Amino acid sequence: AAPAEPVRGDIEFRHLNFTYPTLRNGDAKPGARPEKGTQILHDISLHVSAGKTLAIVGPTGSGKSTLAALIARLWEAPPDALFIDGRSIRAWPLAILRQSIGFVPQDTFLFSETIRENIALGVESAADDQITGAAEVASVAQEITGFPSGFGTFVGERGITLSGGQKQRTALARAVLRDPRILVLDDALSSVDTDTEERILRSLKEVTR
Repeated sequence: AAPAEPVRGDIEFRHLNFTYPTLRNGDAKPGARPEKGTQILHDISLHVSAGKTLAIVGPTGSGKSTLAALIARLWEAPPDALFIDGRSIRAWPLAILRQSIGFVPQDTFLFSETIRENIALGVESAADDQITGAAEVASVAQEITGFPSGFGTFVGERGITLSGGQKQRTALARAVLRDPRILVLDDALSSVDTDTEERILRSLKEVTR
């Protein structure tokens, strides 16, 4: 039976091997039938206990983003290779799993809605002070309040165009607001200057505590 209890956040990879499913033209596509290709991850075993932090470093193309995507089930791990709280990740209902994960990819995406709506995506009941608090953790609140309409400013085609660093920090605020049991940052501060990155990491340390 599917587990009814909430996710605690214990993550374990057991001898995981992963090759991206590909189409005949070589383009990776979720749900595609696997064909022969280059193995991205080979015999990966690691354990991150609930409440602990792990940093993974390596050159471009070494599989860091793939590991992150597997945790969020953006790609399907092989059977008996990835476990959350000691249970196969496939045993968790997808909705429960994703409600418990804050995932910030390197290439962030914001909708053509207000900044408030972008941060509160998936947490529509969030109060304004919670949204502001999440933006403060992501070190973007001051810049947002400097816009003519503040958190009510529209993003994209109908409003202001944010810089790469502002987009990343807005996406980080969205993840923080979810108060997730698992927080995955996939090079999520690559467009942020060093001083701002240090402020964010200090704030995240307090929040994750």
